[in-house]
Amino acid sequence: MADLKLLVPELNEAEEMGADTARFQELLLQASKELQQAQTSRPESTQIQPQPGFCVKTNSSEGKVFINICHSPSIPPPADMTEDQLLQMLEEDQAGFRIPMSLGEPHAELDAKGQGCTAYDVAVNSDFYRRMQNSDFLRELVVTIAREGLEDKYSLQLAPEWRLLRNRPFMGSISQQNIRSRQRPPIQELGNVLTAGSLRPEGSPEEPHLSLWLEAPDLLLAEMDLPKLDGALGLSLEIGESRLVLGGPQQPYHLDAYIPLRINSEESRAAFHRKRRQLMVAMPLLSAPS
Repeated sequence: MADLKLLVPELNEAEEMGADTARFQELLLQASKELQQAQTSRPESTQIQPQPGFCVKTNSSEGKVFINICHSPSIPPPADMTEDQLLQMLEEDQAGFRIPMSLGEPHAELDAKGQGCTAYDVAVNSDFYRRMQNSDFLRELVVTIAREGLEDKYSLQLAPEWRLLRNRPFMGSISQQNIRSRQRPPIQELGNVLTAGSLRPEGSPEEPHLSLWLEAPDLLLAEMDLPKLDGALGLSLEIGESRLVLGGPQQPYHLDAYIPLRINSEESRAAFHRKRRQLMVAMPLLSAPS
């Protein structure tokens, strides 16, 4: 197993820079470029035309921002659960629930007063949107997640206050968007992820929630939810050819996971996302899964 204590300075540096998302995107872009050099084809994608839903108004340091919440049947729905089940999950693990959505590019528009503004189109699944229409809770949740997604993707700082436009379903025009034709397969479809959690004695460090998916045929991404941590200082991360180990002295978390894929540990990169309190890892594969 490669000793990835070399990754720790990168984690600390990401914290000191105060740009966790940008740092991870930089690392991910670097890994993706290296993989694309060896790939002759791109992941399949399809073009969709989102349908208008509702529009919310907020602000950024650059002026007014409008978010068009749209919908399309081509976007997969989130896990089916009641609002009570969802609320309980969010109280226990805020990062455990995902709403698939497509974040469109910014487009310049004019508001009702003829002043310049910026609009973004965010699309969710159509069936889920219809359910959301009858739930203030789901509507607020979607807007919150959409705002955070836009902030992360475009390095924005949006005001926490927002207002629903009652008589305007969208700002400007809604453009077509490209989405993956096939969902990225979860690691469970490739094999079992074995951890040592069941063997850990009572009172020992907690095993964090681990999410794994293939971003490209030769690129595996991981997210570890670490809600008890404010940063990565003191964390130790080791990556072997088929093993992922997270820990550190007096750390509240420990993970030792077997991954049924051949990982290029020397080219793997990691960064800690302070806002989400997640450790994100990009791991190029030595061979694509069959």
